[in-house]
Amino acid sequence: MPSPIDRRNFVKGSIGASALTALGDFAFLGCLPPLTAAQVQTPRAMVQNSPDIEPLVRLIENTARDRVIETIAERVRNGTSYQEILSAVMLAGVRGIKPRPVGFKFHAVLVVNSAHLASQAAQDQDRWLPLFWSIDNYKNSQERNRAEGDWVMAPVEEGQVPGAAHAGNRFREAMENWDAEAADRAIAGWCRTAGSNEIYEAFWRFGARDFRDIGHKAIFAANSYRLLQTIGWRHAEPILRSLAFALVEHEGTNPAQRDADQDRPWRTNLRQVGRIRADWQRGRVTPEGSQELLTTLRTATPAEGSERVVALLNQQVDPACLWDGLFLTAGELLMRQPGIVGLHCVTSINALHFAFKTSSSDETRRMLLLQAAAFLPMFRLTMANRGQLGDQRLDTLERAQVAAQAPQAVEEIFAEVGQNRLLAARKTLGLLEANRDAAPLLMAAARRLIFSKGNDSHDYKFSSASLEDFYHATPAVRNRFLATAMFNFKGAGARDTDLYQRMRNALRG
Repeated sequence: MPSPIDRRNFVKGSIGASALTALGDFAFLGCLPPLTAAQVQTPRAMVQNSPDIEPLVRLIENTARDRVIETIAERVRNGTSYQEILSAVMLAGVRGIKPRPVGFKFHAVLVVNSAHLASQAAQDQDRWLPLFWSIDNYKNSQERNRAEGDWVMAPVEEGQVPGAAHAGNRFREAMENWDAEAADRAIAGWCRTAGSNEIYEAFWRFGARDFRDIGHKAIFAANSYRLLQTIGWRHAEPILRSLAFALVEHEGTNPAQRDADQDRPWRTNLRQVGRIRADWQRGRVTPEGSQELLTTLRTATPAEGSERVVALLNQQVDPACLWDGLFLTAGELLMRQPGIVGLHCVTSINALHFAFKTSSSDETRRMLLLQAAAFLPMFRLTMANRGQLGDQRLDTLERAQVAAQAPQAVEEIFAEVGQNRLLAARKTLGLLEANRDAAPLLMAAARRLIFSKGNDSHDYKFSSASLEDFYHATPAVRNRFLATAMFNFKGAGARDTDLYQRMRNALRG
């Protein structure tokens, strides 16, 4: 009796015997490569960029990390511009890196403008290096994003995007209520019909309203605005959607319905801001005002820090002096506890100061100054909770002698950075006070060491912020402020990164 034949064996045997040839001859398909099941899956829904930049964005997204530097270098040799690559790496980041928490892997987005600032300030032959570093940094974050859930920015729900007449108000209402979905739809509609300055007036406030993510919300607001001035407003929509999503990040229940520590300074300062004299934007430029604020912020609560700013403004102290006090406090905190929190004191004050200088709203400018004075005590308390907080005082930092010639002095300082950062800071102060023209040489050396030895987003974020704020501080205090940067700069003795060697090889051709 024949053995039974089940369906699986029948089909297997029949195909092997060409029993299905009656259904058609498919041999002609042999001229095409086979497709795997993964290759025929429907692509994931994701936001699309303008047609002229989308292919370059996808090239960065889809090229393996160990080949992307060489691939983009070849594109550069064939005519792809710096601005095109800068745009593409930012757009790849906001589309493919989840902006929550606002830090960690999201530094691939936060740091793009910092790298661009480094390129702008660099020597001509060095200008490509920060951009190529940004590409590799994005690929690293892309790997982490995939491991953590593979988030991607989806297309906006077009049917629910408000029109021009309502988008701005809807956006502000959604942000006040910490409503991420409503904010996403509203900002998409608003940026299609309004300009950058109008929209960022709202973002300056929402970026500074809470202390979550140790200042990264304000940093994202400032850096995204600055980068859009370079790559163009036509790329704004996905960037602003990412920014809005980041700024409503929070823990626990809705912050609008409770009184969390991170939100309290903003609410307090909304009541304080009206106490500032009407003509507050001009006053006496006096080092005593800067020193008084520095002294206050060493021990003040967040509320006391803001109170002191109100008092000094009403005593007709110029706001520039108060920013001096804030810069000095941020630098001193870095001296007292070098590391991740200390460096964010500097980068956060840089972002808040940029927003202050850019905003056209009198109330927003007052609020940014008050928030900066509240944030630094919050940073200090955070640092104290992490461990030992030193007792260094920037105003009593003594200069140390260095070589008489500036080039030799700069070499001496950066050789010292890896051995004794305090002595490097003292030597920096000695050099700058003896030779007022030495600062550009010192800065150029600091940047080149970041290019060759920097292996972290904070190297770029911090260096761009601190070197920029040297010129934002008044001449009376800027040398001391720059001296504190030695507590986070790279020293000459650090090893060159493997990526730097790859970039050298790739850009040689």
